[in-house]
Amino acid sequence: MSRDNSNPKPLRPEIERMIRVDQAGEFGATRIYKGQLAVMGNRGPHSAEIAGMAEQEEGHRARFDAMMAERGVRPTALQPFWSIAGYALGAGTALLGPEAAMACTAAVEEEIDRHYSQQLDRLAETGDEPELSAMIEEFREDEREHRDAALAAGAERAPAYPVLSGLIRLGCRAAIKISERV
Repeated sequence: MSRDNSNPKPLRPEIERMIRVDQAGEFGATRIYKGQLAVMGNRGPHSAEIAGMAEQEEGHRARFDAMMAERGVRPTALQPFWSIAGYALGAGTALLGPEAAMACTAAVEEEIDRHYSQQLDRLAETGDEPELSAMIEEFREDEREHRDAALAAGAERAPAYPVLSGLIRLGCRAAIKISERV
């Protein structure tokens, strides 16, 4: 009897990597927003919007934290580094101005949308992990809303937007790859 390998089941390590990197990403997002708000304060342009996004990201992170605990998935060993890097990115872009802070959000959320979409495609191949799939799909929609709000708030008017956005997106892709493994 031959086995049909056209629809392989995801390996447990693959699911662990997904959960680990997604939790790290949501954690990083909370740190970016904390850095932005530390610079902008609660009265700066877009502060209320950023605070709302930060609250939503905290909820995402908490749900991934719970999933990690339930499934025994270890967090990335680089969490202390991502904490500092996320805060520095948020504060640094906010220091450049409100449009740069929004450019940061748009760039990060664009990469997260791409990343979550790839994960959903992989999970759809197997039909496994309905809870994880539903969570990722829900969060992806939130991230798309954040990106769209940032663009509407003037992200593309940031100084050197294409360069700034490109560098942030590149950094996000690198962080994703590293956090999957470490």
